[in-house]
Amino acid sequence: MIKYASESGEQTVLESMRDYLIGTIQKTFEVGLQQAECLYSELLQCTRKKNLITVFRIQERAEGGEVQELDQVILTALFRAQHLTPSEQLSLALTWNRVDIARSEIFVYGQEWPPGALDEAMMQALEHDRIDFVKLLLENGVSMRKFLTIPRLEELYNTKSGPSNTLRYILRDVRPHLPKGYVYTLHDIGLVINKLIGGAYRCYYTRRKFRPIYAKVMNKSVNVHRNSASFTRHTAGGLSLITGFMPVTSEMALFDYPFNELLMWAVLTKRHQMALLMWTHGEEALAKSLIACKLYKAMAHEAAEDDMETEVYEELRHYGKEFENKALELLDYCYRQDDDQAQQLLTCELQNWSGQTCLSLAVTANHRALLAHPCSQIILADLWMGGLRTRKNTNLKVILSLLCPLYILRLEFKSKEELQLMPQTEEEHLENESIEDDRSTKDPTDAE
Repeated sequence: MIKYASESGEQTVLESMRDYLIGTIQKTFEVGLQQAECLYSELLQCTRKKNLITVFRIQERAEGGEVQELDQVILTALFRAQHLTPSEQLSLALTWNRVDIARSEIFVYGQEWPPGALDEAMMQALEHDRIDFVKLLLENGVSMRKFLTIPRLEELYNTKSGPSNTLRYILRDVRPHLPKGYVYTLHDIGLVINKLIGGAYRCYYTRRKFRPIYAKVMNKSVNVHRNSASFTRHTAGGLSLITGFMPVTSEMALFDYPFNELLMWAVLTKRHQMALLMWTHGEEALAKSLIACKLYKAMAHEAAEDDMETEVYEELRHYGKEFENKALELLDYCYRQDDDQAQQLLTCELQNWSGQTCLSLAVTANHRALLAHPCSQIILADLWMGGLRTRKNTNLKVILSLLCPLYILRLEFKSKEELQLMPQTEEEHLENESIEDDRSTKDPTDAE
């Protein structure tokens, strides 16, 4: 009918085929003559708008040789007929989860996007766990450094979309008696992270430095008031002097390392594939893998204690094992490339991870395979030997020096430069920091 139809309504070959087409409609749809004539008239009206009609033939291959899917044809037809803007097309493709159409029809050569135009799409992709769309948006210029703000991260933690997770159960341990409809704050999430990692680790969200920034950015008071249904924060005069006089800038709401924050969000909300994607981007891959490993192990332990299904425990344990393997593989690769740099990688202080080191994180995560790696063993041997140059028969030489003090003169010690590059124990590090603080406080008085 489409082939022979006329858009102007002129007489065509269809009129001579009218009786045949009506008979075909009767047989196909099992209707009477009158209803078949009505359907024929409706079809005739439709064919006068050929530009709005898309013919889909099942199992017919497209130009590329692939079989077209019905939803792909419908979505492409909508793009063509509705005259949607690129942003609206992207939102529709994201809802239908058709990244192939977004790649071929929307992100075409020459398409320019104004700054921030893709942020809403990125938020939607993260909330609905659309891994391929997150990759596509990153490839097309979305900057996570500019995208991820404190309000957006908090919104991600409170989204109802995505897989079921154990976050709310763990949160009840740190925030008992939560009312219905409670909205998680980043401070709450920080308490959860502190509980799961344990030890001396303290999340950035729970640090004193973060609180005034959070209060200013969210435009709410630090004091939180809750009722039975929900909770509200109201602006009061109880803000500290630092908060009251702190200027609000757009950079305050941003994170220096957004992929670190998104990795922890993905792990805590059990979006494993998203966590793997965030691990591949950004900095400090070894530290991120160890943090993810520890969080998954702790979540598996919490799931076992809360008598959840065995499948939940096994799933979390499997995810933790995967990040454990990634940490070991990454360290082994770095060690084979440059053993000195690999040792520094294990012992450098990570300001973004509560001042921990990768070695201390491995201990926290109980990563025995990484601690048994030659790179880790060399560091531990260096710590044990101190300033002694570790060569052949070092232990024997130490014993001989104890038995015969004059033999000490034959022991070899490291140079000053080598000692500066040596890893330190936590006690040595704290002692050196206190010495430096004392010097800095004495310098102004000496100058006077």
